[in-house]
Amino acid sequence: MTQKVPTANPRLVRRTAVAIGVLVTIVMVFAAIRVAIDWPNIVAGTTPGDDDFAERYVAYPWLAYLHIAPGVVYLLGAPLQLSRRFRTRHYGVHRRLGRILLTCALISGLFAFLFGVPHAWGGAPEAVATVLFGCWFLTCLVLAFRAIRHDDVRQHRRWMIRAFTVGVAVGTIRIWVGIFEGVEQAISRGTTPGAPDPTMFGIAFWLAFTMHVALGEWWLRRTPALTG
Repeated sequence: MTQKVPTANPRLVRRTAVAIGVLVTIVMVFAAIRVAIDWPNIVAGTTPGDDDFAERYVAYPWLAYLHIAPGVVYLLGAPLQLSRRFRTRHYGVHRRLGRILLTCALISGLFAFLFGVPHAWGGAPEAVATVLFGCWFLTCLVLAFRAIRHDDVRQHRRWMIRAFTVGVAVGTIRIWVGIFEGVEQAISRGTTPGAPDPTMFGIAFWLAFTMHVALGEWWLRRTPALTG
């Protein structure tokens, strides 16, 4: 008697792909906004005196953009790497691209500590979240690399999925910040939008990262055909 192989729910896969596309797009938009705001000041050697939020990026551009730029590359390439169709049809490209993206992810994760902890806009809550979930992100990457070095493709894929769910949580952070800002605007009518509230910014980090770690584990259990 043959055991029935579990199959993935096509509707769930499509919805997840759309959600990932939306989150990656959000990250790209906000990265572009950062570049548009920061780099004129960085090049000119000026300080954005009317934008405290941007001042950190201008004052420490190397720390900030060695986190942002590799992170953007990683988030753009990771969904392709996690595609079973792409991996089976272009395995050589998958391996070479994987090395590049792993390097980008490790660099971005390292500089998340160097920039995000001492210059956390959300204070201690954001800094602690950065350390906790940043360590989890880097641990997942290291374990994924270790698994593939031992030809354990199943565990490699599962650890890479865990890492990606944490990385793409950056988009969900921006969604939570937007929700908090919208509520604040509704309560305080007539106020001019400014920098994100530091307290809400820290809370957004915890909400987004916790959600994504939980969703990553749920996905691994819900789709054994894709993650096994």
